[in-house]
Amino acid sequence: MKVLTDAMLLSGLLLAPSVSGSTGQTPIDHPGKPFSYVQPRNTSILTPYGHSPAVHPSPKTSGKGGWEHALAQAKEFVEKLTLEEKSWMATGQPGPCVGNVLPIPRLNFTGLCLQNGPQCIEEGTYSSVFISGVSAAASWDRKLLYDRGYALAEEHKAKGSHVILGPIAGPLGRSPYDGRTWEGFAADPYLTGVCMEETITAMQDAGVQANAKHFIANEQETQRNPTYAPDANATTYIQDSVSSNVDDRTLHEIYMWPFANAARARVASFMCSYNRLNGSHACQNSYALNHLLKGELGFQGYVMSDWGATHSGVASIESGMDMTMPGGFTLYGEMWTEGSYFGKNLTAAVENGTVSTDRLDDMIVRIMTPYFWLGQDKDYPSVDASVGPLNVDSPLYTWLYNWTFTGPTNRDVRGNHSEMIREHGAASTVLLKNERNALPLRKPRNIVVAGNDAGPITQGSAIHSNYEFGVLANSGSSGSCRFSYISTPLDAITARARKDGALVQTFLNNTQITEEGMTSLWNPELPDVCLVFLKAWSEENVDRRSLDLDWNANAVVAEVAKNCNNTIVVTHSTGVNVMPFADHPNVTAILAAHYPGEEAGNSLVDLLYGDVNPSAKLPYVIAYNESDYNAPLTTDVLTNGTYDWQSWFDEKLEVGYRYFDAHNLPVRYEFGFGLSYTTFDLASLTGKAVATANLSALPAQRPIQPGGNPALWEKVFTLTAVVTNTGTVDGHAIPQLYVAFPKSTPAGTPPSQLRGFDKVWVPAGETKTVTFDLMRRDVSYWDVVAQDWRIPTGQFTFHAGFSSRDFRANTTASFVR
Repeated sequence: MKVLTDAMLLSGLLLAPSVSGSTGQTPIDHPGKPFSYVQPRNTSILTPYGHSPAVHPSPKTSGKGGWEHALAQAKEFVEKLTLEEKSWMATGQPGPCVGNVLPIPRLNFTGLCLQNGPQCIEEGTYSSVFISGVSAAASWDRKLLYDRGYALAEEHKAKGSHVILGPIAGPLGRSPYDGRTWEGFAADPYLTGVCMEETITAMQDAGVQANAKHFIANEQETQRNPTYAPDANATTYIQDSVSSNVDDRTLHEIYMWPFANAARARVASFMCSYNRLNGSHACQNSYALNHLLKGELGFQGYVMSDWGATHSGVASIESGMDMTMPGGFTLYGEMWTEGSYFGKNLTAAVENGTVSTDRLDDMIVRIMTPYFWLGQDKDYPSVDASVGPLNVDSPLYTWLYNWTFTGPTNRDVRGNHSEMIREHGAASTVLLKNERNALPLRKPRNIVVAGNDAGPITQGSAIHSNYEFGVLANSGSSGSCRFSYISTPLDAITARARKDGALVQTFLNNTQITEEGMTSLWNPELPDVCLVFLKAWSEENVDRRSLDLDWNANAVVAEVAKNCNNTIVVTHSTGVNVMPFADHPNVTAILAAHYPGEEAGNSLVDLLYGDVNPSAKLPYVIAYNESDYNAPLTTDVLTNGTYDWQSWFDEKLEVGYRYFDAHNLPVRYEFGFGLSYTTFDLASLTGKAVATANLSALPAQRPIQPGGNPALWEKVFTLTAVVTNTGTVDGHAIPQLYVAFPKSTPAGTPPSQLRGFDKVWVPAGETKTVTFDLMRRDVSYWDVVAQDWRIPTGQFTFHAGFSSRDFRANTTASFVR
């Protein structure tokens, strides 16, 4: 394998490519909003980053990490394949699922069904809609993450899915405007890494392959794909896809970090992303796929393209991509893919020696090893025929003759998952404000429910586009869901109010509220509480244009709060929203419910009435103003040169709360913040080194395993603290540990970074001990010269508390002298 030259390694600098055309960027007209920024670059000279060096050949899988027996089975299977069969296994085919590898009946191989599913089975009838990824992250609960992943995989398996296209660590949340952050987890690599590892482990424990996506630095939807000339073949670029230009240290410490957790969890596959990385398409970036993923992280499975992210044949194959999706076009039983870089072209490339048989064999071995490892060759459920007509990617006529269905159709796979989803919805809803003891509710007699997010969905139960009326419990595109039923806030509140003999008045039209006012419509008696439901839509392929809530939400709150001195706001949203109404004296409480799935109403009422004590915490920062956020998206370019779309990640490590802390900026609600109906304190933070730990500056060089050098995952330090429930209500505390690196660490290191958390049940008045175990990676930074993780010399400071700005106890330690 080729290595970086010394010149490239100096101070972490990589050579930038010489490209034609200006890379200047100009903002579109969004006054006062950081939606795009001007940052001209002269890319014909040396720059800190912007180029990915070539690394060949693509490493072969060895089955390390427990796949050795499955690897032998896969090799035996591949020996029986013809060249043509190998080529079509690497080439997606139209079929009943979002992605398909066609069956090979003579070998009793029934094919592979790949389905969207970060929150549900997108093409599933009689299936559940779970809480979203951002909701799961807001729970800060490892068990919830595992249980959610396992149940989701159970339903996928029962429908015949072999591969779940998820979970998601990219986008990570560099910018709150990204349209897909809700499908992923947190704007923090450590928390997202935990979410990825727990979810992948659970999915694969249930027997379904997980797919870690989108690798890597996939942080905006705008210009994620090239703009093509309007010719018949649409093969000529007018402008290429946006290039995420990231320096070496940032790539490792921010964007690769959670994917290392995924590799360590032995995830079956990775999905390479649409964007370019430092000038090269992510799906043909040999540095990213061959060096970082298959080399440094020791990934043993297969790399598949995002849908349509393949832009070459031989170059992508030699750069480490093993499967192209969705493949091409199959017509009337013909097994060969037309209009694909792979398919017949791959067969020809092997026959003429351009691609070696050895490389093709490794591609198929990588694809088949997880299949055998998870026992998918034995008694695996067939694909439910009901998914086929729901597939918008492959019309029936393109695949019907190639697929035979067995087993019952329209299978009900939900089980008793709704009970768990209800619990998870409550556990992931963040209480942001609670003044004058507004919550929990105490049998209010006169209740007003306002806002177009409170009631039933009026446009059907399949969510594919934004809608005005109805609760928003899931959002759009490949993460969208089909609801078998949905518990709305209005239904759940009404049912609870009936038990209390209360009056419920509803005002669900935002336009009517803001234009006509509400005073004359209300019962003359002043309401005991007004519950206002707001929402914000987000979807794939489109970035957000505002961080405000939708449908004139701020004006709705103002109108209600003007006439109701106990106004409680509930949001169903993709994540970050600015909340100017939080300062209104009549807004007594705010809850951020994110996208809570099918039990949206019931889970919320459990919190409102105190049946559940809220414990969730923010997995991102809520600022006072949109202009407070850094890292705006690249949304426009000044000229129309082919390579103009350049997104420079010049904020480096200052992603999310790291930026606000580094510049001491005030925030409305910080990362890790969330209230409870009780109060907690934390004290007595102490630490000790693990006796057997090797605390040299650089890790011992051990054979690479899935996740990288095993030495990085060894426990080196343990801290303990005591958490006390100082209030009168039993509840879950979520203590958090942050580390401040020594001054010897290179410039740009954030003031503090999350490195541990726990969720612990503490009865009122009692105390519990919590433990934070730190691995070598947790106290290391990426040394761009050594090309390794280094523990710096000097004193570390550890902070423990209940958010990134609520530290209750501190301690110090030094590891390398």
